[in-house]
Amino acid sequence: MKPYTKKRFFFFFVLLLFSTLAGACQRKKTPVTKSGFYFDTVIQITLYDDAYEPLIDNCFAMAEKYEALFSKNISGSDIDRINQSNGKPVQVDRETLTLIETALSYCELSEGAFDITIGALGDLWDVKNHPDSIPKEEAIAEALATVSYENVKITGTEVALSNPDAILDVGAIAKGYIADRMKDYLNAQGVCEGIINLGGNVLVLGPKADGSSYTIGIQRPFSQAGTPMISVDITDGTIVSSGIYERYFVVDERIYHHLFNPFDGYPYQNDLLSVTIICPKSVDGDGLSTVCFSLGLEKGLAFVEQLPETEALFITKDYTVKASSGMGNTIPYQIFDEGHSNDEFLSK
Repeated sequence: MKPYTKKRFFFFFVLLLFSTLAGACQRKKTPVTKSGFYFDTVIQITLYDDAYEPLIDNCFAMAEKYEALFSKNISGSDIDRINQSNGKPVQVDRETLTLIETALSYCELSEGAFDITIGALGDLWDVKNHPDSIPKEEAIAEALATVSYENVKITGTEVALSNPDAILDVGAIAKGYIADRMKDYLNAQGVCEGIINLGGNVLVLGPKADGSSYTIGIQRPFSQAGTPMISVDITDGTIVSSGIYERYFVVDERIYHHLFNPFDGYPYQNDLLSVTIICPKSVDGDGLSTVCFSLGLEKGLAFVEQLPETEALFITKDYTVKASSGMGNTIPYQIFDEGHSNDEFLSK
């Protein structure tokens, strides 16, 4: 029997190392999903390898950090400090500034139909906590007088409200921004397969490892069980919906919801139940879904047709689905059920 030599020992070491690496590569990957509660909603992240589970915890830490910056309801947040400053300039975090600037671009794009100074109206109606309560016209007019995105003044990294009674609220666009930052972080860590769901803002990292797409369901409005009405197949990008069925109340068979018209102070009444945007970035999906809802079906569809890499699905009051021209061509989708609702208030 020949003694071991350095050469033979090195050969067996390399062979052992190769076997170990091969075993690691062949390790069965198990998907992992975690949920948390941020931004007044349940968020959920799914990654297709349980080795990445700690990264989900890091994403939740990001959610906590951004909530502490962007929420108008958290004392000491950047948005709260702006609202409490009585019109004086407030130094804010660079990311808060980026979010506000992005939001203002959609305010301008929609000519004020989307407005981040809507906070006073939202507080007045308080649809979630005080249902069945329609504010008096005088109170609505008073709150409406504070709404104008042109009141937001930016100088360097300082933000001020020229109308000290205005209330800044970036909730309509913040989740999209945060979802994009989470995706950037996960991509930087080598993750290229997963789903980020921030309370209806769905962002997928893809395609999947086998090259297939993700199938994402779009809820049938007012379905108590969250039944999907449409499914959409995407490989990489975001699906964001804005609808009247998440926070609302009904008085005299008429629905009052949380999507307010900045021009009259009342919830939009435009025969739409929801608008869903499919595009690369979630922050754009957030802004565009609200803008398109405010524009209504005809103008909203025409608006989307002008945008690159952007498609939309509109669900009308009679549960008819209207799709932009790229749906079905570049983006596969399927309608499960379509037709008139039995809900009395939807006919009002």
